[in-house]
Amino acid sequence: MTATRVRIATRTSPLAQRQAESVAERLEALHPGIETELVGIRSEGDRVLDRPLAAIGGKGLFVKALEDALLDDRADIAVHSMKDVPADTEAPAGLHLPVIVARESPYDAFLSQRYDDPRALPEGAVLGTSSPRRMSQLLHYLPGCAVRDLRGNVNTRLARLEAGDYDAIVLAVAGLERLGMGECITAPLDPALCLPAIGQGALGIECRAGDAAIEPLIAPLSDAATSDCVHAERAVSRALGGSCLSPIAAHGQIKGDGRLHLAARVGAPDGSRLVGGEIEGVRDDPEALGFELGRRLQADGADELLRMAVSA
Repeated sequence: MTATRVRIATRTSPLAQRQAESVAERLEALHPGIETELVGIRSEGDRVLDRPLAAIGGKGLFVKALEDALLDDRADIAVHSMKDVPADTEAPAGLHLPVIVARESPYDAFLSQRYDDPRALPEGAVLGTSSPRRMSQLLHYLPGCAVRDLRGNVNTRLARLEAGDYDAIVLAVAGLERLGMGECITAPLDPALCLPAIGQGALGIECRAGDAAIEPLIAPLSDAATSDCVHAERAVSRALGGSCLSPIAAHGQIKGDGRLHLAARVGAPDGSRLVGGEIEGVRDDPEALGFELGRRLQADGADELLRMAVSA
C-alpha cells in the first residue's frame, strides 16, 4: 500500500511552517503523484509567551502537541526541530522518529544594530535569548552583559531588537536562513564562545510505528551522517539526565577520515563555571560515544551545575 496524501503536523509559527514545507517539497519531488497537506497545531508553548518556557513545561510542549495529532490520526507525520525533541523521554507508545533529515547550519547567530561582534558589547549591554544553554555560555565569556529572556517567533524577536529592547540577540543560523533572513545576521557565533544546542539545525520526522504506507515514503529523507551526530549529542544529555531546557551544549561532526568528533559543554546558570570536553571515535555506535563523554563531564562536576540550573 502506498499513500497518495500525506498530512504533515507542524507548529503554526512561520519557521515551523517553512520547515514542514521543505519536507513536503522533498516528498513531492521524490514521489510524483503524492499530495501533501500541512496540519497546523498551536501548542501551549506557542500560546503562552509571557512566561519562561521552563515555567510552563519546557520544549516538550511543542513536540507533544504534534504527537497528539499523530495519535488522533489527524496527521500522518510530524516535523520537529530536533533541538526541541526531549532526549530524556521515549516517544509515546505507537510512535517513533525514524528519520533525521540532513542538517543545515548548527550554529548560533549574533544580531545587533550597534555592535559587530559579541566581544564588543559594553558593560551592562542587554543580550536577549530564551536558551539556558546560550545564557550560561554567554555569561561565562561575557560576564559584563545582562542576559534577558526573549521569547516569541523570529519576527517578534527581531522586532524587539529593532525597538531597542535589547542591544543584541542570539538566534539559530538555520532558522534565519530557512526564512530567507540570513542578511539579518551580524556575525555567526564562534562555537568556542557558544557551542551549539543538541540537534540544532536538524529536522526529525515522526510517524506511527509500523505505518506501511508512510514509512517507505519518508525513509529516503534520512541522512546517516546527521543521524549519527544527533544521536551522539542526545546521548550526552541522557547520560547527564538533562532535558531540552538544561544548559547542555553538544555538537557532533564527521571528520574527513569518517570518524565522529563530539564536543560538549555544561554551564552554571550564572555563567560562573563551565565544564567541557571532547571525544572522537568510529561511527558504529554513536550513542556510546555520547554516553562516554557525558560520564566524563559528570566526573568533572557537570551534575552540580545541572542541579544549580534546576534550582535557579
